[in-house]
Amino acid sequence: MTMAVDEPRAKAGADAGGKTVAMPQRNVAVDAYRGLVMLLMMGEVMSFARVAKAFPQSLFWHILAYNQTHVEWSGMGLHDTIQPGFTFLVGVALPYSLASRVNKGQSFARMLAHTLWRSLLLIALGIWLRSLNGTQTYFTFEDTLTQIGMGYTFAFLLAFCKPKWQWTALGTILFGYWLAWALYPAPGPGFDWAAVGVAPNWPYNFTGFMAHWNKNSNLGQAFDVWFLNLFPRASRFAYNDGGYLTLSFIPTLGTMLLGLRAGEWFRAAAPKIPVKRFFVAGVLLMAGGLLLHAAHICPIVKRIWTPSWTLFSGGVCFLFLAAFSWIIDVKGFRKWSFPLVVVGMNSIAAYLMAHLWEEFILRNLHINLGYRIFQVLGPGLEPLMLGIAVMVVYWLCLYWMYRKRIFLRI
Repeated sequence: MTMAVDEPRAKAGADAGGKTVAMPQRNVAVDAYRGLVMLLMMGEVMSFARVAKAFPQSLFWHILAYNQTHVEWSGMGLHDTIQPGFTFLVGVALPYSLASRVNKGQSFARMLAHTLWRSLLLIALGIWLRSLNGTQTYFTFEDTLTQIGMGYTFAFLLAFCKPKWQWTALGTILFGYWLAWALYPAPGPGFDWAAVGVAPNWPYNFTGFMAHWNKNSNLGQAFDVWFLNLFPRASRFAYNDGGYLTLSFIPTLGTMLLGLRAGEWFRAAAPKIPVKRFFVAGVLLMAGGLLLHAAHICPIVKRIWTPSWTLFSGGVCFLFLAAFSWIIDVKGFRKWSFPLVVVGMNSIAAYLMAHLWEEFILRNLHINLGYRIFQVLGPGLEPLMLGIAVMVVYWLCLYWMYRKRIFLRI
């Protein structure tokens, strides 16, 4: 998610003497990666799961459906890479944003005030979007925007630290978070699973030590039962249906710090592209997450953003960044990425479109074009054809904004 007025560029900032240097062209690889993340989110409207139900014998559609939905608990599908990608790219953008502000002569106090405003605005925007269909404000803090907002100011402060202290902060956050969960009592034999919305025989629950990270029976759940009930609610909060938690913003900050390191590596290596460093970091982080999971020390679970998920998904983000950088910057293949760049340069607008326009566009396409036109390939593919039409509308709106140089920023 774009978090800065000044987007990542191939080279930016001040020279060794503190003098302002020219700001060259944008980092197309970062814009393209951000565009992919946004398209994966917006692409939910193509309803692969509904199409898969219409073709129960088709492995192709079932694979697509699996990768357009979140896994039930442990593991990862393509759809699960969206929120880590948002968060990681926030970190990538941060060094460029700070360098630009320093070049403009802004003081630390002014930058901190702006950062705090950004954080509060993101939290408020997340709450507002979650409250649109309710009769009162729905105070919730587990969605992408609020999670980023709650961690962003901490990332800003750590961006002024030396790399060794950033790595130390990352290690402390992940280990401390893991330890707190490990020390919190795991659900016992008599635990009332129905009270927290989980079937007693739910097949995704862990056993043994890993049970500390079971759905709605963990430290984060206990915190939310206390914290979320401090706010006015239509009814008392008991659990989140998906198992998502407020406290996930803490390890989510770890993902942001990994992106921060990537952004600083970009700037330090310019004009070269540190593809090898990105690749090695990605492999090591994924291996670390897998090792913790396989050793039954900490599972890889996106919904509660476990420390091993931070490592594994962070590694995936590094590999995506390495791939985009290698293809676009090293090999020079750029033209193909233009549709992604159009979306990536206006990610806030894309995010709002997906959350605010979907029902309106779907309804009007049906009314103005008629549902039969979307059944031209058969009724089973109607959700897909309608979704593709919506995606075209989204992209054309973003392209118009791109041509008019209209970019929403927070």
